[in-house]
Amino acid sequence: MIQPGTTLEQLQNIGKNTLSEHLGMEFTEIGTDYLCGKMPVDNRTKQPFGLLHGGASVALAETLGSLAAHLSVDTSKQFCVGLEINANHIKGVSSGFVHGKATAIHLGRQTHVWEIRITNDAGQLVCISRITMAVLDKKQA
Repeated sequence: MIQPGTTLEQLQNIGKNTLSEHLGMEFTEIGTDYLCGKMPVDNRTKQPFGLLHGGASVALAETLGSLAAHLSVDTSKQFCVGLEINANHIKGVSSGFVHGKATAIHLGRQTHVWEIRITNDAGQLVCISRITMAVLDKKQA
């Protein structure tokens, strides 16, 4: 479960000077087993034919899933790294925002699995992704 007490402002600060900030991602909601965010569909996130780039969708999915996993462990003892991510692109988007919701499927001691559903402004499914995270112990000094 996601550690209580985390604020959206703290999450925005984590993303400063990273890919998520460059692509205009914003975190919008935190729950006990989910994290939501949005990303604009604009010149930073479109492919040459005017549609949302599949890689931008995957970047949003990985950002939400990775950060949700990070928020679900005791960061004084553990950290999470990505093992695998996949995505199925369902519908094209040419403007507005896409909205992602990462939901925990499995929170184990050594791995996490998160599902990320990305929708357009009308709530239609654009992309569905799944990320598997390794939960690693920090080395004690």
